[in-house]
Amino acid sequence: MPELPEVETVRRTLEPKILKRRILDTEVHYPRLLQNCTESELVSYLQSRRFVKLDRRGKYLIAVLDSGSRLVLHLRMTGRLTALPSGLPLEKHTSLQIHMDGDLELRLVDQRKFATLHLLHESGYGAIKGLATMGVEPLDSGFTPEYLKAQLEGRTASVKSVILDQRRIGGLGNIYADESLYRAGIFPGKPGGSLTFDEIQRLHTSIRAVIREGIRFRGTTFRDYVDGDGKSGGFQERLQVYGKEGETCRGCGRPIARIKLAGRSSYYCAYCQV
Repeated sequence: MPELPEVETVRRTLEPKILKRRILDTEVHYPRLLQNCTESELVSYLQSRRFVKLDRRGKYLIAVLDSGSRLVLHLRMTGRLTALPSGLPLEKHTSLQIHMDGDLELRLVDQRKFATLHLLHESGYGAIKGLATMGVEPLDSGFTPEYLKAQLEGRTASVKSVILDQRRIGGLGNIYADESLYRAGIFPGKPGGSLTFDEIQRLHTSIRAVIREGIRFRGTTFRDYVDGDGKSGGFQERLQVYGKEGETCRGCGRPIARIKLAGRSSYYCAYCQV
């Protein structure tokens, strides 16, 4: 699933291309993508509108229209949102096409068909629980060591599970959680409430550093993720533990291990992370 760095990269690559262009037509090829409106309602409402801003919150893309209404898209596991020249052959698994003037098309391709789209007319995000309850993001000023300490206090669940909870930290996902815990030298299965303040400070620093690097290198591509131009990310070349079971730890030379936590694979070094 695209995480904060991937979605931010999509936002940055799409925004200069799609803003201010008049929407000519909309084609919905997978109606179940739409969460709170019908196909005809979406097509009718978007006609002749323009996007004036492209925001992001956590793993959600938020396209603001000139009317003040918003399209809120979550790419989920395999969604790819790209801006392409009009008239290109339609890819398999295309869920949505938004045709714009200037011979440009915004296209959503989603193999697993888990992506969601909301059309919001009112302020706030009450209709989207994941947005309404989302915690502070790693690069926000409110994400401090004290904030992280408050999220971990009293928790018997693993620290990995706690920091993946979007109600506590918005946008952090499996890849960047594993990389952050490795850099902080913390075992992912350690109970969240057992971390010392020194460990919390290290984790806070590493989360922010990993997210910044992820954005700098345009996200992580293993298979599905591409940016708004259709290009792969580059952070996969800098991963130190994620997906590297059996490979050599850069810190100690021993093999990287893998365990299951809350049904998810977690990659770590048993010697460097305690």
